[in-house]
Amino acid sequence: MSAARRCSPPRALAGLFVWHLKNTGVRQIPCQFVHLCRVANDRLITFQYFNFLKRMYVTQCNKDLSQRAKPKSDSVASPFRDLQQQDQEKKIIHKIRPISPIYQPLSETSSRNELREMKSAAGTEDSVTAVKAESKEDRQWKEMKLQLDDLPGILARLSKIKLTALVVSTTSAGFAMAPVPFDLTCFLLASLGTGLASCAANSINQFFEVPFDSNMNRTKNRPLVRGQISPLLAVCFAASCGVPGLALLTLGVNPLTGALGAFNIFLYTCCYTPMKRMSIANTWVGAVVGAIPPVMGWTAATGSLDAGALLLGGILYSWQFPHFNALSWGLREDYSRGGYCMMSVTHPGLCRRVALRHCLALIGLSTLAPVLDITTWTFPIISLPINLYISYLGFRFYRDADRSSSRKLFFCSLWHLPMLLLVMFSCKKSFLEKEDKGDLLGGNRGRAMEIRLP
Repeated sequence: MSAARRCSPPRALAGLFVWHLKNTGVRQIPCQFVHLCRVANDRLITFQYFNFLKRMYVTQCNKDLSQRAKPKSDSVASPFRDLQQQDQEKKIIHKIRPISPIYQPLSETSSRNELREMKSAAGTEDSVTAVKAESKEDRQWKEMKLQLDDLPGILARLSKIKLTALVVSTTSAGFAMAPVPFDLTCFLLASLGTGLASCAANSINQFFEVPFDSNMNRTKNRPLVRGQISPLLAVCFAASCGVPGLALLTLGVNPLTGALGAFNIFLYTCCYTPMKRMSIANTWVGAVVGAIPPVMGWTAATGSLDAGALLLGGILYSWQFPHFNALSWGLREDYSRGGYCMMSVTHPGLCRRVALRHCLALIGLSTLAPVLDITTWTFPIISLPINLYISYLGFRFYRDADRSSSRKLFFCSLWHLPMLLLVMFSCKKSFLEKEDKGDLLGGNRGRAMEIRLP
């Protein structure tokens, strides 16, 4: 009673409320803590989950606070490398040749040697610069200027003067072998006309083969390929040779020889030239072209086609196969590069066989000469050694099939033909002997007729 009396009612109520809270709080705190732990375990509320919720809140509610990718800053080169590069550049720029010290005295001989070295170095530099300038000038396109002094040589190469000389010599051999008296005027006209016709045919041949000759080492220096003359000038030269040549053969000699000359030009330019890129038959056509000139010489002298003309043509025909096949064997790369269809390129075995066959055929043709009453029987005997020698070289070319054997056969053919024709001319039967034989035959026939008459 004393305590209740001493305290006032409000203070007593406050004390009772505090005492109640203390008792209930102390009792309920352990239970609430256990309950929260159970709920956390059930809902998996962990530290990682709180971080996840925080990130979701940041990205959804505050977009300005979201992470942004920062661009990478340029790599800053280290100042040490810059310094090293600057030092190297300075070293390259300020590189100075070593100079001899001032205090060393120079002798007169050393100074002279140095002067000589400097002059030689200057001379070599000048020569090098001159060579470079010349090479640059050679590589540049230049306008080819035709000079009158060079024109004869250019036209001689355009007409293949060596081949033309061979053609004229075989024509002369055919004229000389004819069984008629020798006529100098007719001989000169026939030789000149045949030479002009050959120049025309060779010029037209080069005109057609310019793009193909430029690919071959053997023909790349021809006038039309190098541009030394124009194609128009080449055609005009061919016409100026062909027309007078055929006119001389037709009007000055006889029409048969002129017709043979025209046919040979046509055969060489329009048949043989295009066939060189089409078929290996061009070799046989070219052999016919080479066999016609001695026939023209015979017809120029006699005015008719006889057995002797055909025999001379046959000898020239057979001689060309070992000659040309041996030549083409060493030029197979050139012919294939130029696009020509030759036996040595496409049919090497046939090329060697044909050369050997016609080497042996020369022996048989030489034997026919006395049978046809063109030469005496001494001709096949005297010509047998040279014919056997070329046949032996043809056999070696057939067996070995190398450049050495082909070269030997080719060079043998160069002297074989003129020697064979010379031996043939030396063994020729004279015109007086044939006249005597004709008179004897005519007298015998007259006597037989007289005996038969009553």
